Amino acid sequence: MPDRAALRERLAARVAAVAASLWLGLVATLALVAAPTLFAMLERPLAGRLAGQMFRIEAHAALGFALLLFLVERWRLRRRTGGPAVSTELLLVAGALFCTVLGYFGLQPMMEAAKAGEPVRLGFGALHGLSTLFFAVKGLLLLVLTWRQAGR
Repeated sequence: MPDRAALRERLAARVAAVAASLWLGLVATLALVAAPTLFAMLERPLAGRLAGQMFRIEAHAALGFALLLFLVERWRLRRRTGGPAVSTELLLVAGALFCTVLGYFGLQPMMEAAKAGEPVRLGFGALHGLSTLFFAVKGLLLLVLTWRQAGR
């Protein structure tokens, strides 16, 4: 009969791998399929509003994925090391979460203000560029995280 601890560890590893894969899939689908398709088929203002709504959904889903991954990775670390520690996987999750918080929750309100004509430090184009950069970095971090999870 398999050891219960080993079964729990395998289950945790699979949960983490699936969560990381789903998060990466969501990010990749938005960046490579949904947003380009919207802007290719719709007028720019409508495409922008729809893309903004999709990115809002992804940002909130990212909070849930990050929390789940953080909890699973901390549990796995405690079982392996017996105490507080930081792993590469935890740093990757934290980096992706940072990109979400700063890229969406930080820059999006400023982008909305810029579109409305309110004074902001950077223009809409610069803010959009920064937001895109954070989204791309998040995708790369999630790609590495998923790669590492799949290798376990």
